[in-house]
Amino acid sequence: MAELHILRVFCDAEWEFGNPLGVFLDGGEVPEQRRQAVATELGFSETVFVDDAAAGRIRIFTPGYELGFAGHPTVGTAWLLGKERAPVEILRPPAGEVAVRVDGGMTFVSARPEWGPDWKLIELPDAAAVEAADGPPEGEELACIWAWIDQAEGTVRSRCFSLDDGIGEDEATGSAAICLAAALDRDIAIRQGRGSRLAARRLGEGRAEVGGRVVLDAVRDFAL
Repeated sequence: MAELHILRVFCDAEWEFGNPLGVFLDGGEVPEQRRQAVATELGFSETVFVDDAAAGRIRIFTPGYELGFAGHPTVGTAWLLGKERAPVEILRPPAGEVAVRVDGGMTFVSARPEWGPDWKLIELPDAAAVEAADGPPEGEELACIWAWIDQAEGTVRSRCFSLDDGIGEDEATGSAAICLAAALDRDIAIRQGRGSRLAARRLGEGRAEVGGRVVLDAVRDFAL
C-alpha cells in the first residue's frame, strides 16, 4: 500500500473546480517500474511521486508518459508539502529548479516555458469562440485555444487539449499559462475549463510563473 493525496489545483474563489492531481508524498513507496502504470490507472492528467521532500525532488507522469515539468503538479505538490511536511522554496522535477512562493492564499511556481510541453497557442476572435470549439484545430495534438475576455484588464478565456497522452481536454493547465504569459509579456488572469482560475505573469530572464488555489479532497491507500 502507498498513501495517495488527491488535490484540486487552480480552484475558483469558492474552492470549486480545479484540476485533479494525485500526489504520493512518499514516492519511494512506489517502485519506479510501476509509476507509469499507476499514473495510467489513476487517470489524472498528472500524478506526482515525491522522491525527496526536503530537497523538493519530484517526478511527474501523465497517463501516457513522464514529463520534465508541468504547472498544476508543481503548484499542487508545493502546497501539499507546505501543509503536510514543511514549506519548500524550490521543487526539482527533471527539467530544472522551480521556484515556489505563497501569496494571499495562493501558491505560485516559476519556470521556463520550454521546460513544459510544447503548447501551440492559438488565439480565437473572442471568448464565445473558445466556448463553442469542439476541440483543437484539425491536426493539432497539443493546443491551447484562447481569447481575450477583457484585454485592458488582462483576463483570458482558454481551453487546452492534449490528445497524444490520453488526457483529452485539460481542466486547468499551468504550463500553458506560463507559455501564454511569456508570449504576451504581461500579467494575465485565466479562466479555463469548466471554471478553474489561474494567475500568470512573465518574470523576465526567460521565466514566467503561474499560481492559484489548491484544496485537498481525499487521502487514501493505494494498492500497488
